[in-house]
Parts: sequence; C-alpha cells; structure tokens
Amino acid sequence: MSRRYAFLDHPGPLAFAHRGGAAESRENTHAAFARAVELGYTYLETDAHATSDGVLLAFHDHTLDRVTDRRGRIADLPYRLVREARIDGVDEIPVLDDLLGSWPRARFNIDVKESAAIGPLAETIRRTNSYDRICLTSFSDERLARARAAVGRQVCSSLGPRGVAALRAAATTSGYGRLLTRLARAGVPCAQVPAGFRHLRITTPALIRTAHALGMQIHVWTVNDTREMGRLLDFGVDGVMTDNISGLRQVLEARGQWHPGRLAA
Repeated sequence: MSRRYAFLDHPGPLAFAHRGGAAESRENTHAAFARAVELGYTYLETDAHATSDGVLLAFHDHTLDRVTDRRGRIADLPYRLVREARIDGVDEIPVLDDLLGSWPRARFNIDVKESAAIGPLAETIRRTNSYDRICLTSFSDERLARARAAVGRQVCSSLGPRGVAALRAAATTSGYGRLLTRLARAGVPCAQVPAGFRHLRITTPALIRTAHALGMQIHVWTVNDTREMGRLLDFGVDGVMTDNISGLRQVLEARGQWHPGRLAA
C-alpha cells in the first residue's frame, strides 16, 4: 500500500488505552482518559453511540443498564435523559466532541457500535477536523463501510470481520494469492484482531507476516496479562490494546519501546 495515514505515524508498537484503561478506572469516562493521558498514552480506544436526538457518546454498551444507575437503550433516549445517568453512580457519560476537544493531539480508535451513530460521528469528525486523529472500526462490515463513506474522505480504518477472516485464511492456507491481492488493493492500513478466541489462537506469527507483506499493521485486543503482551510483542504485533494501562507501559518501558505522548492542550 502506498497511502500513509497520520493516525499511524507514531513510534511503535502503538499502545492503546482500551476504554481509557478499564482495569484501572471507570471505563469510558473523562477521568479514565485523563489518567491514560497522564501516563503518556497517545492512543485512546473508545466506542460510539448516538442518542435519539443525535448526540454522540463515548460508551460501549447499547444500553445504560450494566455500568450506570439508569436503564434503557441509548438510541431510544434523548440526551436530556442520558446525561442524567452516572457510570458507577459517579461519572457522566462523555460526549465524544468533548473528549476530542480535551486532548486535541490524542488519537482516538473508535468502534462504531450502532448505525445511528454514523451520521453524528461523521459530522463530529468534520466539525472538529479530526480526520488524521481517528481510526474507524466496527464488528459490522456494512456499518464500517457506511461510516467510511459518510466521513466523505479517506480516514484510517481497520479491516472489518470479513477482511480479518480473509487475512487469517490467507495466513493459514496456501492458494490465496488473489485474496491477498484484493486485500492489498483495498488500502486498509491495519487489522485489529483478538489474541485468541476460546481455545483458538488468532494472532500468530503467520498472520502478522501476511499482514506486513501487505503493508498492513496488526493491533491486538484486549490483552491484560503482561506475559501475553510480551509474547505478542515478540511475534511483532504493531499495537496492543489493554485495560491494564500501567502494565502495558511497564512492559514497553522494559523493552525500550515506550514512546509517551505530550498531549496537554
């Protein structure tokens, strides 16, 4: 691939604070992201949902039920009600615009969770001119394609589920030359994959080699065990997403691979 994305222009391996560092702070809260930034994280991972009146939130679940003191599906509720919810009874759910404004040099990996979030997300990226600081991802190929189209210009994004399956097939079975060619032509700069699924190892040296041959980075999620972090880094992964942000920092520091950002506004 010839195209470069500013989002990925940082000394690697990239360290992603998953939901702000959910093992150490209340997930997807302003306080969690602030702590990650204070630790030196440049890359913040979060999720996008929109309220019924189009306010874009950094929040993982489809409903408020699990982590807040309120109930209901976010897409069905107006912001005036959602803003009353408190994560673990303490923190407001952050508006994504506010996070982008709080750390204008941070980079946000955004999982588009609902189709209703696509329009508000595209408008937020345009309004804040955040094209170079965003990577789009989704567990839905259709939703990811629609998000790319809605943004209206090239923005960093990961492979969708079908692309990841194709990459894995190419890495594990011979005779996938045409498939590799199609993946290369797609110009997607990274694949974000789990370390494993149940008892199946997903992120393998062969997968990483195949991705690298296409000019594609491999970011692995969500890795909280420090020994597993080291093993995957030895394999050559290009980024690690973790809830254990102190642990990942320590692992990278010990390897001489910690590259802290200076993200004060």
